[in-house]
Amino acid sequence: MRILFMGTPDFAVASLRRLVEDGHTICGVLTQPDKPKNRGHKLMPTPVKEYAITKNLPVYQPASLRNSESLELVRSLEPELIVVAAYGKLLPEDILNVPPLGSINVHSSLLPKYRGAAPINWAVLNGERETGVSIMYMAKELDAGDVILQKSTPIGETEDAQALTARLAALGAEALSETVRALADGSAARIPQDHEQHTYAPMLGKELSPVDWTRSAHEISCQVRGLIPWPCATTDVISGEEMKLYAVLETGEETGARPGTVTAAGKQGIDIACGDGKLLRVTELQAKGGKRMAAAAYLLGHPIQR
Repeated sequence: MRILFMGTPDFAVASLRRLVEDGHTICGVLTQPDKPKNRGHKLMPTPVKEYAITKNLPVYQPASLRNSESLELVRSLEPELIVVAAYGKLLPEDILNVPPLGSINVHSSLLPKYRGAAPINWAVLNGERETGVSIMYMAKELDAGDVILQKSTPIGETEDAQALTARLAALGAEALSETVRALADGSAARIPQDHEQHTYAPMLGKELSPVDWTRSAHEISCQVRGLIPWPCATTDVISGEEMKLYAVLETGEETGARPGTVTAAGKQGIDIACGDGKLLRVTELQAKGGKRMAAAAYLLGHPIQR
């Protein structure tokens, strides 16, 4: 099949790679413009662009899709199908309507739950035990199109959003492969979403970072895991200065200490009292201006006086 692919981050690479491996003709790859990164502000290509170049695929990086030039570009590529995976921009209806088989999206949630920019993070933040991917027809409204195929997966008790993203990228690629075959032979389903059941997963911000230790150990664990790799949960109860938390463990141990109190610090990590009377063990952290490290390694240079 002749496919125009649109995607930007690592999550999207798995889907593009699968389309290539399945033998489809990728008539073009649209991705976000290169952006300056690190101290030198050197322009860096997106992960999708990096992969596309290795396969000699034609890459286009329009600053906007809401103009006649972008529409003419898409028309000139003559795709039978547009596949979108975390592209990062809304597509105008005139572009969505170009290919005869339509435009489909690889979305990392079980729609209609978690429409929006950060579905994986919010599934973890909210303590969901299951999530998945949805392949859907794209519509004018955000993530509201008819669903073609869904695949679900449990969320691990200690799994963070970064690890879950990698698993869902692979699951999404598998679901996409099945969907394209179904579209080719005319067997693809088209299931309208129950819009009354939809929930929204907005972009993350640093306002979500500070840990409120009066919450339960499980809720704080979900916060830490859900904000990986950015913006990360933060606390100042360990050293008096704000630091990032990268990994925690629900010990199940009970304590009568006031929430936010460090009750133990050693080789296993740093135990902190939570609002439900349980202890949460910090096992990986990053002090301000320092590197990400095991809590035990941090303690070697920064012993806690209690």
